Amino acid sequence: MTHPFTGKRKPQLWLWLSILLGLGSAVQAEPLTAEAMWRLKRLGDPAISPDGRLAVLPVTSFDIDKNKGDADLWLVPTKPGKPRQLTSGEANDSSPVWSPDGALIAFVSQRGDDKQPQLYVIPFDGGEARRVTNIPTGVMAPKWFPDSRRIAFLTQVWPDLNTWPEMEQRMKDREQSKMTARVWDKAPISYWDHYLDGRQTHVYSIAFTGGEVQPITRASGLGLDVAEPNATSYDISPDGSEIAFAADTDRSGVDPNFDVFVMPIEGGTPKNITSDNAANDTAPLYSPDGRSLALRRQIVKDFYADRARLMIYDRRAGQLRNLTENWDRSADGLVWSPDSQSLLGSIDDGGVRRVYRFEVGGELPKAITSTHSFAALAVAGSGPVIVGLRQSFSEPPTLVSIIGRNGSATKLSDFNDAALAKLSQGKVESVTYQGANGENIQMWVAYPPNFTPDRKWPLYLILHGGPHNAMTDGYQWRWNAQVFANWGYVTAWHNFHGSSGFGQAFADSITKEWAELPYQDTIKASEWFAAQPWIDTQRMAAGGGSFGGYLATLLLGRPHPFKTLVAHAAVYDLYSQYATDDGAVRKRHGEFWQDIERTNRNSPHMNAANFKTPTLIIHGQQDLRVPVNHGIELFNTLQNRGVPSKFVYYPDENHWVLKPQNSLFWYETHRQWLEQYVKPGAGDAVAPPAATRPAE
Repeated sequence: MTHPFTGKRKPQLWLWLSILLGLGSAVQAEPLTAEAMWRLKRLGDPAISPDGRLAVLPVTSFDIDKNKGDADLWLVPTKPGKPRQLTSGEANDSSPVWSPDGALIAFVSQRGDDKQPQLYVIPFDGGEARRVTNIPTGVMAPKWFPDSRRIAFLTQVWPDLNTWPEMEQRMKDREQSKMTARVWDKAPISYWDHYLDGRQTHVYSIAFTGGEVQPITRASGLGLDVAEPNATSYDISPDGSEIAFAADTDRSGVDPNFDVFVMPIEGGTPKNITSDNAANDTAPLYSPDGRSLALRRQIVKDFYADRARLMIYDRRAGQLRNLTENWDRSADGLVWSPDSQSLLGSIDDGGVRRVYRFEVGGELPKAITSTHSFAALAVAGSGPVIVGLRQSFSEPPTLVSIIGRNGSATKLSDFNDAALAKLSQGKVESVTYQGANGENIQMWVAYPPNFTPDRKWPLYLILHGGPHNAMTDGYQWRWNAQVFANWGYVTAWHNFHGSSGFGQAFADSITKEWAELPYQDTIKASEWFAAQPWIDTQRMAAGGGSFGGYLATLLLGRPHPFKTLVAHAAVYDLYSQYATDDGAVRKRHGEFWQDIERTNRNSPHMNAANFKTPTLIIHGQQDLRVPVNHGIELFNTLQNRGVPSKFVYYPDENHWVLKPQNSLFWYETHRQWLEQYVKPGAGDAVAPPAATRPAE
């Protein structure tokens, strides 16, 4: 392929332009450091007014000295205009939703003496927010009833208790008890960063003026998702008479199967409308005309990356129809158009999250957008008006309006424009190289802001997590490519075999064999860079978190070209990974005792005798997705072998590092470690002319 920095057409002219542009940007801008990144504002999911004229969204600002964030609600016109702050104070305001009459906005906040997040309402045209609920178990995911008089929400309650005072007393007793033991007699016992306490998630409702809280799903005996309950867990029909929700029908705790149920709002027997499918059916969503119910269906058991089909349930006929059986992507982030004739979705597609349109008539889904990534779609009004969050490696989430005909986007918010104008960011591009089995692998490359192709640059190859989570063109707060590029590294993310958004066969290609294809793709990526005249092959590093950390520890025991590695929350020992939060869940690829040879072949710890690469290890005590023992075992093994290594331990972080000052320490420790082995600016040499570079 012809590279933009070393193309054969007029290479000397491009070289001098690159140098001049690099010098100009260096003079005018400050480096995008980790601290500068933390000073950027972070936008949450927008909600759109019924007439389509206004969007409301949470905007979070972080106080680094106080080590905390503060989210306030802002109103933004959907035609270019001036945003207005709706709420203020030190509380985190989230999950805004408009009343159908457009007069009020409900949201979740924890203010004053609130011990748990509660439901609040505020007039859209200003005034004081008023608390609606005061329940000990807190509130999540509010939704208005169509009459604008009541609000539904989720909360987690103990099934053996009937009253709120009983719930409050149990919480107090557990908090104050000198005896701290917890007992389980079935899995799961934990999720992500906390241990489960026997509660179930249920839907309740309350009048917007307050008063008595009414249970909706409690009597059904079917609890909603206890791990990740959110606004997609349930929906209310447009006439307010029915609720649809997704609940796990498995009673064993080790073989989850979510089905979609419908039942009258006022009570009754839930009806399972997806009992024909043994895998997960989730995310019910009523059409505005009330005739249909959309939902997402997976058909492969125990495989979270199975392609999600868009199903349409005809409420009158009681029949399900598969709208995307012949489409090799997953339906996600769905919203109905106001005319009920189509849906829009934010789709993981070839390294980008594109907006797709799904016609109810059954035509193949059509991509509306092409560049950048879009998420958190909201639709309302005539036209209709479509808003969402646009982002890229160089643009933090930004509120935009989208033209449905051609996908063109108009920026509506400028929360970060002034800050970004002062910060240097490098060029980012997508390249393709041949990976394992000769298949094409897509890779993102971010260049230092002052990049010129006449120098040799160090490489930092980042290994994404998942493994079935592609690295799409989006802003990364935890592993920010622009921060690494501003340190002086050519920074890359490759979407190795197993990544989502490249078809089901590609995602499924590493089932049962996690190691081999991603390892080969990583080595092939390093070879692609080694063939570039502007990469110093003696200064190449790699690192990643979660599955990316697994891949880093896998490299430790195999041949590789990297001078140092970084392993964050790394899966190191596949045997002890049984201690994870979903360790007891039955596994599609089988159990370790069923194929010891395969387990050993794929477990990085089995190659410890080959470890010799200096490695930075990072882990959080509250990480229950990849328990902290992995980081400790890896560090102790490296120390035992005399391999230079450092262990960064966070007692108060989970799988991710989320607190501002902890994150800044993470970045600084990261920077110092890389500089020990692949320091930018060290050993630079003039690259060969572009015309003599190796053929691709």
